[in-house]
Amino acid sequence: MIQQNLLAVLSVSLAFSACGAGLGKSGGASAPASGDSARAAASRRNPFLGANFFLNPEYIANVEATAKRFPSDADAIRKVKRYPTGLWLDSIAKVASIPQWLDQAKQQQQSSGQPTLSLFVVYDMPNRDCASKSSAGELKVAQNGAARYRTEFIDPIAAHFRAYPDLPIVVILEPDSLANLVTNLNLPACDEARDAYVDSSAYAIQKLGLPNVSIYLDAAHAGWLGWDHHRENLIKIYKKVLKAAGGVNMIRGFATNVSNYTHLYNNDGMAMESSDPCYNELVYVKKLAVGLSDHGIRNKGFVVDTSRNGKGRIRKVWGNWCNIKGAGLGERPRAAPEPLVDAFFWIKVPGESDGTSDSSQPRFDPDCASSESAPNAPQAGTQFHAYFLDLVRNATPPL
Repeated sequence: MIQQNLLAVLSVSLAFSACGAGLGKSGGASAPASGDSARAAASRRNPFLGANFFLNPEYIANVEATAKRFPSDADAIRKVKRYPTGLWLDSIAKVASIPQWLDQAKQQQQSSGQPTLSLFVVYDMPNRDCASKSSAGELKVAQNGAARYRTEFIDPIAAHFRAYPDLPIVVILEPDSLANLVTNLNLPACDEARDAYVDSSAYAIQKLGLPNVSIYLDAAHAGWLGWDHHRENLIKIYKKVLKAAGGVNMIRGFATNVSNYTHLYNNDGMAMESSDPCYNELVYVKKLAVGLSDHGIRNKGFVVDTSRNGKGRIRKVWGNWCNIKGAGLGERPRAAPEPLVDAFFWIKVPGESDGTSDSSQPRFDPDCASSESAPNAPQAGTQFHAYFLDLVRNATPPL
């Protein structure tokens, strides 16, 4: 039965990919529409097809700064400038950067004559990342965080996106949020956030569900929710969120492996946890697609973060996540690389730290000082030059 369902999911996905590919350089853009019809049309279209990707000048400057630190590797480091990265909206203050980024994207679009797609990671949920300290956010459920998330964060983002209707935009919505409701409700911060996570996700989907915006809900990764019961419980949460948001047509799909290391093809999980049936990320995508289809969530695409999963089997424990040593840049960002997959993309910004390894610093998380984590790491979101150099050296395929 699972095999039959998987074949059905694959055939539908391929049909949509072929349909999108035949739409030419417009990237599948159709006649202007509004309301539910526009959202439904966007949910059926792979937004990455036919689009160029926005190259963030700020990130290019960071790459150049690392190249200057390591002149013997500078040529290899500078090759990374060619590739797009996610634009992280991880605070209310960061929302002010959106017009600048989208103005730059518009300039690139006008210069190339092709759609220029920008990928934003919307990441400021109240009690954000409730099971971790290094990436905990500014908003707290107990301090009116859910209301502030709506009015000070999501509403202004939606207004900015609405002001650029001719630019294709992808949103990766709230990494580490809904997945925490599957496995971490034993933690007080996660238990406190259960309603806020669901309600805030639904609100964000409603407000950001614009004709030019394609939304992908975060779906963790194989090493976190690969087990059958975890995937089943995650899908139940998705159904609740999507019902509150207005239906399955409000989103394009799901994002996996965000900021993680799970290899696309290798048997990464066998040595770490043989009970996990999703031993690599593409197996996880396929099994999740089958489960979603069984629950009526069909014809969805996936975005897989390949920013540092080029080398498999670099961990001994699935749950280790912070600046893992030995990681390398993975597959380059591109559209429709595999059945079911809308794109590989460097969602995590290569070279940005996951968290400080210094126990005396604020937001220190013990996971960032594990034996598998790189030493001398700065605070989360800060450029970690030595780690970036390792990502370049370990890039697979090579740069």
